[in-house]
Amino acid sequence: MRISFGTGAQVAALVAAMVLATTAAQARPFSADDLPRLVRIGDPQVAPDGKSVLTVIGRANLKDNRWDGELTLIDVATKASRVLSRRAGVGSARWSPDGRSIAFLAADAGGRAQLHVLAMDGGDARVLTSGKTNVVMFAWSPDGTRLAFAAADEAPELTGEAKFEDGFEVGNHSFLDRAPRKPIHIWTVSLADGAAKRVTSGPRSLPLGLPPNGPPSQLNWTPDGKAIIFVQADTPATGDADSSRLMRVDLASGKVDPMLPTPSSVRLPLLSPDGSKLAFGMARDGKPAHQSRVMIAATAGGPPRDAAPDLDVAVELVGWLPDNQSVVLAGTDGTIGGLWLAKDGKATRLDTAGLNPGSADIAADGALVFTATAAGRPAELFRMAAGGKPEALTSLQTATDGVTLGRQESIRWKSDGHVADGVITYPPDYQPGQKLPLVLYIHGGPVAASLQTFTTASQILAAQGWIVLEPNYRGSNNRGHVFQEAIIGNASAGPGRDIMAGVAELKKRGLIDEKRMAVSGWSYGGMMTSWLIGAYPTAWKAAVAGAPVTDILDQYTTADNNRQRAGQYGPSPFVGDNMASYSRQSPIFQAWKARTPTLIMADVGDWRVTIPQAYKLYRALSDNKVEVKFIAYPVPGHSPSDPIRSRDVWRRWVDWLKPRLATAR
Repeated sequence: MRISFGTGAQVAALVAAMVLATTAAQARPFSADDLPRLVRIGDPQVAPDGKSVLTVIGRANLKDNRWDGELTLIDVATKASRVLSRRAGVGSARWSPDGRSIAFLAADAGGRAQLHVLAMDGGDARVLTSGKTNVVMFAWSPDGTRLAFAAADEAPELTGEAKFEDGFEVGNHSFLDRAPRKPIHIWTVSLADGAAKRVTSGPRSLPLGLPPNGPPSQLNWTPDGKAIIFVQADTPATGDADSSRLMRVDLASGKVDPMLPTPSSVRLPLLSPDGSKLAFGMARDGKPAHQSRVMIAATAGGPPRDAAPDLDVAVELVGWLPDNQSVVLAGTDGTIGGLWLAKDGKATRLDTAGLNPGSADIAADGALVFTATAAGRPAELFRMAAGGKPEALTSLQTATDGVTLGRQESIRWKSDGHVADGVITYPPDYQPGQKLPLVLYIHGGPVAASLQTFTTASQILAAQGWIVLEPNYRGSNNRGHVFQEAIIGNASAGPGRDIMAGVAELKKRGLIDEKRMAVSGWSYGGMMTSWLIGAYPTAWKAAVAGAPVTDILDQYTTADNNRQRAGQYGPSPFVGDNMASYSRQSPIFQAWKARTPTLIMADVGDWRVTIPQAYKLYRALSDNKVEVKFIAYPVPGHSPSDPIRSRDVWRRWVDWLKPRLATAR
């Protein structure tokens, strides 16, 4: 018997098909178990000569359930890297002006962040501070002989009965505080002898909060080294951060004066290289709930101006270019993050080749170095020469190797006269024409946006055979100031209609099985989940509400940013008849209508969304005989940050949705 194997071309085609089939069989989707394999990359800093970059690389340590950071030096030309320090809590590294040393923060034996200096020609790092409170920010003096740093005042040592006289005055801070907050003040420390000198004092304080991708310092030395420009709030209370103003302290006399006639709520000031101008962030029109802008003012005096008045994008400051005229801005336009070059009031978008930039730094020659994600790739470090294209400096991520990711696309729809948008993530093996279960993953904020890029949440959920929609509802900061500010006084119902209009668009396109839909999200996403299960009780098969805002009265009175929320929800609920408006906007007052099996998750020490709000939702659902499970994590923070609990959140998320969506695959 003779067996024919066909022609050479036929054999080649057969072999290729077999290889593809084998590859498909070996490929696997992304899962919660891959989360600890992701590498964290952040806060890049370019050397003064532009030849190398400092960054902190973090890897999961499952044995001790923590993220271990490595202060790493990357050579720009060769892309070779070497670890400079593996100390606990290492981060916030900054080059000395001459590039011969670096300063960074690392934890001492008591876990407090202290200032360290490491000479680049070898030797061990020197510890410059030994205070009993954390160093929270620092900056090199222009001549490199000193560092300015900020730390909270130390509590006095008490003995005898005084140890128990610990009642404290409550102000505008989180109800989780168990002692009075101490003001954060500025010091200087000499590199020669380690001598520290206090610069500021009194009840006013540097605000601690910083934007997620902002630099770790609000301290700006003037070029002559005689003064420091910084931000100061009326009190150290977290809720008083909106009182922050630009100030200037004379180092010789300690005299503090207002820097500019600016509104409050300023942040992240940064002097131009020659010190003639100051750029800083603030909300549009000085109102905290409004669009984020970057302003520029002459240090000699005069009113500030918008760096890009015609750019209807919420932007944050990246830094100055060497020409002392141009600044780089970062923001989100639609479902793609971007960078803009602003000069003389005009903004030009830089071509980042589809990357979504994160933290960034600017080299002396104008090159940009930034972290960024791509559609199929977690964050890496990139360099983009002036006028050039991004070039990868690292290739650290292996968590997606051998993994088949779901394809993404952006989508737009109309809602209440607005144009909203979002991102669809399809299952890795999606075939056109399929109608699959839908899972909504709603972002927090609300001043944030879901992007078309690699995101762990959408990939984990899509891997289960579900279509994932990440909607950008009114209040998101990606579609201009009118869209963002449309949430003011309409915190739930309006965003809810935007989200449901997005669901309707997917139905219209024939993508989803409308009988198998789930809603989920964390923080404000948890709030919208709580709202949607009450407002649209028959729409959902399952829900996951993480750190849910359920009662905005609680959010106003007990959270860390407390009264600042009035800019979003409306005037104080305790003035006039405003309580009715707060009740109307709160999900908990319609939770009695919900019928959706719901998983609730929250941290017991959540300062941003206090856990009693999750208890309220749990009790409301339980008392109305709705299937509900409440998981509390015994840790501080707005969500679990350690690798094991973070993984556990997503395992539970998937396990709750899976049987209820009953996908037949």
